[in-house]
Amino acid sequence: MMRKILFANLSALVLCSVTACAQTKTEKTQNISETKHLTLKKTQQTMELSKITNPTVNAAMTAWQNGDSKTFLSYFTANPTMTDDGSPRSFQGFVKEACGEEKFLTIDSVENDGKDITGNFKAGKWGTFKVFFKFHQNSDGKFDRLDIGQAH
Repeated sequence: MMRKILFANLSALVLCSVTACAQTKTEKTQNISETKHLTLKKTQQTMELSKITNPTVNAAMTAWQNGDSKTFLSYFTANPTMTDDGSPRSFQGFVKEACGEEKFLTIDSVENDGKDITGNFKAGKWGTFKVFFKFHQNSDGKFDRLDIGQAH
């Protein structure tokens, strides 16, 4: 009789443990899925390239956001100048290093006829922070200078 009670108690304990483990795993998976969905939805709601009113800047930024350096470069003159936080920087080097790796997460403001953009920017190993991109457009419609930096 004692063996039957012991066996019944042991069986109940094993069954409860298996059920509890299954519930925990399912709940964790569901929570992860819900978190990913909310994160994607939030990013999609805040990243609106349509806020960029200058059509050439909009096209260049669309290429940047898509990691398409060839198209991004096509909107610039052959040798554009660039500054990063006020210091000269190699434009070609910046594009090669950052395009496809770094991007805007939000567009917070657009000024200067759509040529100055400010927003949250994911800068790879440097983290995420507010930056500006200022495009300088020549009389032919090409960009001959890009100023970037941390916005304050």
